[in-house]
Amino acid sequence: MRKAIILTVLAAGLVLIPAAGLFAQQASKIAVVDSAKAFQTSAEGKKALAQFQERDAKIKGDIQKLDDAIRALENRMNTGRLTMTQEALAATQADIDKKTTERKRYEEDAARDFQQFQANIVQRIRAEMITIIDNLAKERGLDLVLDLQTSGAAYANPAIDITDEVIRRYDTSKAAVPPVKK
Repeated sequence: MRKAIILTVLAAGLVLIPAAGLFAQQASKIAVVDSAKAFQTSAEGKKALAQFQERDAKIKGDIQKLDDAIRALENRMNTGRLTMTQEALAATQADIDKKTTERKRYEEDAARDFQQFQANIVQRIRAEMITIIDNLAKERGLDLVLDLQTSGAAYANPAIDITDEVIRRYDTSKAAVPPVKK
């Protein structure tokens, strides 16, 4: 009985040894890309980040102007409380309420518009980079390209990182295309 088990294990081993060799010959080629680094260091990514900051600064400036207008109305009401008529006080309070509502709506609308603006640009750049990554993977015969930002990889050998090549090719592709006039 024991001899039959040993023979079965040996036979299975003889079958699996050539299969292991075949598997070793067909090892997958894997690369990684750091999408955050690619976005932040590419020319288009830098331009997009500048647009985000510019738009954010404009929104903050507009909100500051509305806050200043509300504060001015509140100051006028507080300093004139003893000299203003009830109708004037009520009108000033109505103006404050109107400006406060205007500010709240502006802030909500601006935040929603900014998020949509940001998502559209990020999505466009991502799609363009995916094309670059796809072409690079085909050139190099890669079977799998992982994004370090979303893969959950704790470590990747720098030798398989293609991020810099993706950035270089992406910047080159954008430099070759004439800018679209608005």
